[in-house]
Amino acid sequence: MKNIVNGVLEGKKRDCARLITIVENESCGYEEALKEIYKYTGGAYVVGITGPPGAGKSTFTDKLVKLIREDGKKVGIIAIDPTSPFTKGAILGDRIRMNDLSTDPGVFIRSMGTRGSLGGLSNATQAAIKVLDAYGCDYIFIETVGVGQSEIDIVKTADTTLIVMVPGLGDDIQAIKAGVMEIADVFVINKADKDGAKKTSLEIEMMLDFKKDWEFRPPVNLAIAENGQGVDITYQNILKHKEFLEKNNKLNDNRLDRNRLEVKELVQRKVAKMVKKLEYSDEVEELLTKTMTKEIDPYSISNILFEKITNSKNL
Repeated sequence: MKNIVNGVLEGKKRDCARLITIVENESCGYEEALKEIYKYTGGAYVVGITGPPGAGKSTFTDKLVKLIREDGKKVGIIAIDPTSPFTKGAILGDRIRMNDLSTDPGVFIRSMGTRGSLGGLSNATQAAIKVLDAYGCDYIFIETVGVGQSEIDIVKTADTTLIVMVPGLGDDIQAIKAGVMEIADVFVINKADKDGAKKTSLEIEMMLDFKKDWEFRPPVNLAIAENGQGVDITYQNILKHKEFLEKNNKLNDNRLDRNRLEVKELVQRKVAKMVKKLEYSDEVEELLTKTMTKEIDPYSISNILFEKITNSKNL
């Protein structure tokens, strides 16, 4: 493990891939490895890219990364794909759309399945970001699943959240719905050669007008990712948001808030694992049987299990 960690810190792509696999599978020693690399993180700027399915997120990411590579920046990409609830597998098709980038030595692409995690990300996303950060990436792009209006976990992860929209998704009300629309720092209307692109842009601007006290009003621009049109404007909008965060000391404040959330989620996952271990134990089965004769109720059982968990030395 120490050799793999050292390889990551030296910028070796294969060791980076191996360590991400280790933390994704939560293999033996993965937490120690993350603790070791943590002191070398904080240098990468994380950009989240989300939006509805079919909006062209992967194509847009591909063009955006190629533009950033012209500046000589090292880039990491984490593309999240939905996992089948039946086979537990994932197609990981986003990588196909970024095939050109896979041969670029300055780009690291990792596809991940959600593995049942909701909110558009994988449980291992935060850990993978830390690995890519320690690996030396200047920018890390997180492309979410694209599941719809509840896909807001990206705001807990990214420094800048970019929402890729397309014309023709619905009526005027669709553009002003709460939830995913409220997390954007930058908007882009992709496939701007389609009918209704300017109308969609106007609807988003109208939505933004509802709030009068913007510290940073999310910019909106039209783009056609397929031919690269408008991608440079989006890149400049991302840089403007980055400059705003740094100038107003908000970057560190936001990252501190995200660390607080991450600690909470790590504790919740540890507790959930312990609950799962107890769930089918003989003791719990016996207690559950007694609920049918009304000798005990579910609330009392939950209190018994909670006491066992909180007294556990393995927590």
